[in-house]
Amino acid sequence: MGVHDRRDAALNRDCFCITLDRDGLQDAIRAEVPGEDAASRLIATHPHLFAQAPVFMARDDLTTMLGVVSAIETAAATPAYQEAVLAWAPAIARHDFGPRGAFMGYDFHLGTAGPKLIEVNTNAGGAFLNAFLGRAQMACCGETIVRRSSQLHGFDAAVWRMFLSEWESQRPGDPLRTIAIVDDRPEEQYLFPEFLLAQRFLERHGLRAMIADPVDLNFTGGRLHCHGETIDLVYNRLVDFSLEQQGHQALREAYLAEAVVLTPNPRNHALFADKRNLTLLSEPAVAQRLELDVASLAAVPRTRLLTPDNAGALWSDRKNLFFKPAGGHGGKAVYRGDKITHRVWDEVLQGDYIAQELAKPTERSIEIDGEVQSLKLDVRLYTYRGSALLFAARVYQGQTTNFRTPGGGFAPVFII
Repeated sequence: MGVHDRRDAALNRDCFCITLDRDGLQDAIRAEVPGEDAASRLIATHPHLFAQAPVFMARDDLTTMLGVVSAIETAAATPAYQEAVLAWAPAIARHDFGPRGAFMGYDFHLGTAGPKLIEVNTNAGGAFLNAFLGRAQMACCGETIVRRSSQLHGFDAAVWRMFLSEWESQRPGDPLRTIAIVDDRPEEQYLFPEFLLAQRFLERHGLRAMIADPVDLNFTGGRLHCHGETIDLVYNRLVDFSLEQQGHQALREAYLAEAVVLTPNPRNHALFADKRNLTLLSEPAVAQRLELDVASLAAVPRTRLLTPDNAGALWSDRKNLFFKPAGGHGGKAVYRGDKITHRVWDEVLQGDYIAQELAKPTERSIEIDGEVQSLKLDVRLYTYRGSALLFAARVYQGQTTNFRTPGGGFAPVFII
């Protein structure tokens, strides 16, 4: 273990002198989302959205993570890899209209053996919230020990270029006027405050931006509309990655007709975020055959499809495994092998699951009411076309991230 590894682990264990400036955070949100007590309501209704302390990470770990991102982005552009992963993807994923997917999210666990990629997400939430959190976080411990990511200062410009690039990849030369931020029952979503931040961001750049439920969309006259307005681009926050669910028909039809630019879209999910893809990326022989970056992909824990043929062996080895649905999201229906029951195992066998080698998360010590508690952490890289937009941590207790842990939530990352 190198000196930087020891230092970041020690700081995550022993540093309690950096705390969240909640007043500063409320002031920032109040300035961005004006309205009656909007900021105060956010803090009151989301008490565990923001962790009270940052996470420390070694620069070498960040370099490793960026190498993994580059390797997967390169793989997704390779015809042989595309053919392999599209074989198990829905037919809608075979359409390539140009967009690469806004706000990709690469999630890692840290450890003494280096970062391990846990999963990839195509509609990763939290970027706008984490940008605000980073700006409100107080830095202490001395500037010689920690320094903020310089990316924070370029976040807004990079995100604006991202949306323009997604638009121009499908509609070069046409003006972008309207964007809809779309999710099922958006006002009921836990991260709805982020939708408001995204809306204000887009409005500042001269666009008409609205937050919409897909049932409010209609496809008529060859255009997608929402409440009478034509929609040019949809910033997609749905977890129906193939647009098959009831109420999503208008968006599906408009997408297939190329009447709207959709980001991220079904192809982006199929190439990057289907968890079955990890079975290829984590197998050196397969990665080598597909001419992928085997060295960088060593950070992907070995992952296997759960089949009737290997179910017995995987059950026997379950204490070293984590079971996830291939098309899952948000930590739903995932099971740590040493906690799984026979009843749940029978349900897993009926689904479409992968078994991932367990990569235990590292911990961040948090002082709550004078008592020190050890919470788990992971680190998310928000990227676009392989370039980092922002990185942030999530601090939690339990099996997966949940935003229900006192002292936990999103946390800024300080690189040392």
